[in-house]
Amino acid sequence: MLDEFCTHTTANSCAESSFPSSTTPTLLEAPVSGVPPVVTTQLALQRAIERLDALTGPVAIDTERASGIRYGQRAYLIQLKRAGTAPVLIDPIAPIDLEPLYQFLAPQEWVLHAATQDLPCLRELELIPQRIFDTELASRLAGYQKVGLASMVEQLLGYTLKKEYSSVDWSSRPLPKEWLVYAALDVEILVDLRDALEEVLISQGKLQYALEEFDYIVRTNHPQKPRDPWRKTKGIHELSTKSQLTVLRNLWYEREHLAKCKDIAPKRLLPDASLVQAARQMPRTVPQLLKIAGFQTRALAREAPRWIRAIARAHQEKDYVPFTIPSQGPPPLKSWECRRPLSLELIQEAKAAINQLSEDVNIPHNNILAPNTLRKICWDMPRELSAESLKDGLIALDARPWQVQLTMPVLLPLFEKFHTP
Repeated sequence: MLDEFCTHTTANSCAESSFPSSTTPTLLEAPVSGVPPVVTTQLALQRAIERLDALTGPVAIDTERASGIRYGQRAYLIQLKRAGTAPVLIDPIAPIDLEPLYQFLAPQEWVLHAATQDLPCLRELELIPQRIFDTELASRLAGYQKVGLASMVEQLLGYTLKKEYSSVDWSSRPLPKEWLVYAALDVEILVDLRDALEEVLISQGKLQYALEEFDYIVRTNHPQKPRDPWRKTKGIHELSTKSQLTVLRNLWYEREHLAKCKDIAPKRLLPDASLVQAARQMPRTVPQLLKIAGFQTRALAREAPRWIRAIARAHQEKDYVPFTIPSQGPPPLKSWECRRPLSLELIQEAKAAINQLSEDVNIPHNNILAPNTLRKICWDMPRELSAESLKDGLIALDARPWQVQLTMPVLLPLFEKFHTP
């Protein structure tokens, strides 16, 4: 595919190398094969799939969402690219059946950048991968500091990408041509980036690390709803009573329901600060509510009784919501000194050891071992300590084989030091 980019350099330089010979990055202003019309019909989808299926190799995939504008993380554009053909742009909200696309994509290797951002919205469309290559995660494992798509394309391929349309409203129709150019460029050389990163990982002896991570993402790509999501409301610390927290909870869920009905991002509908202020003041009448900033918009003013009812329901609660909920993992570190001082010493030394290992192998420490995994294994040390029991404990906490192999030599001596039979 890289030979397609000879138009960006000279014919002679392309004969020697597919990458720009100049030290100055080359700006990619449009896909080499142009931007095709957006697929909005079943016939157009079938023809696009046939073009892709006639070729071989990984398939670059990206999506565009309307985060912060529309409710949820729905995909409003799907971009595909395979070496040897022009990008394919699919409108997933058009009245088309995507089952043929799934049948084509299922056995392919998907190349994505920051896969965990795109896979949830693809899963909503029942597009589920069996194999992936995540170029962002690969970049982290390879030791790069700046791992954004534009940065990695510049570092490894010598091209620069424009990023000015990353936050636009992709739910709008029709999509402007310049937006489509931007979207197509996100997959234009993604497979080339994948191949370049694979070479780097092989040279560093890290390809197996990456493959295990990619497989883990595929196996665990099942988003779970967080417990009590309303507790993430910005400014919640300003509330000092359980009754105020209960009001906030009711208002938060009311906003969620209304935002879903109106298909608008919850915080765009009503900011967190307004919810917190209403929870503090707990207005009982519509005029009192409308004095709070954020509730005065025409759309929300009509909904004022809804908010008042939510507040009233909170006052009728027999039991207000608690300030905190039982932890599903180890307690905060500040309590370890009193409860399990040996575990505190262990995790402090273990963190230092993992940080040193991170420098030695040039992999971020949180990729070597998830911080929560380290906390859990240090809090609940195996009772019968051995290399096998520590290994089993790490695996039970979802550590991948490469992580176990890499961390066991530094963790086992520390666990032996602090273990008490």
